[in-house]
Amino acid sequence: MPDENPISVLLVDDEEAFREALARRLARKGLSVVTAPGGVPALERLSGPPVDVVVLDVKMPDLDGLSVLAQIKQAWPLTEVIMLSGHADLPTSITGLENGAFDYMLKPTPLDELLDKIRDAWEKKAVAEKKIAALRASAPGA
Repeated sequence: MPDENPISVLLVDDEEAFREALARRLARKGLSVVTAPGGVPALERLSGPPVDVVVLDVKMPDLDGLSVLAQIKQAWPLTEVIMLSGHADLPTSITGLENGAFDYMLKPTPLDELLDKIRDAWEKKAVAEKKIAALRASAPGA
């Protein structure tokens, strides 16, 4: 977990009660959590202050999770995405992982397991950012 700044998480789910309850539980564990009720608002939110990890529902009425994942990975390739689904769907989970999702979890997900995945995803992003910074610093003319 980061030293001074909490991990920033965007929680995307169309089920308001689930989204708000999970957001409160994650915030109590020290994460900085913002929420979005669907794919379109999530993409709008990502255009603002940076987010470390997106926890993304697969089935939403506006844009499905796989479409949102593709757009996130195109526009914000270092942002890690953990996909959540209320339905065991092997083809969707495989497609999500093949298209850059960090992991795929089933609802209801035990909070400790989700926290571990979020921390692992944050660490992966932090390592990639450090490598990019080192490459930029060592580039000719830097």
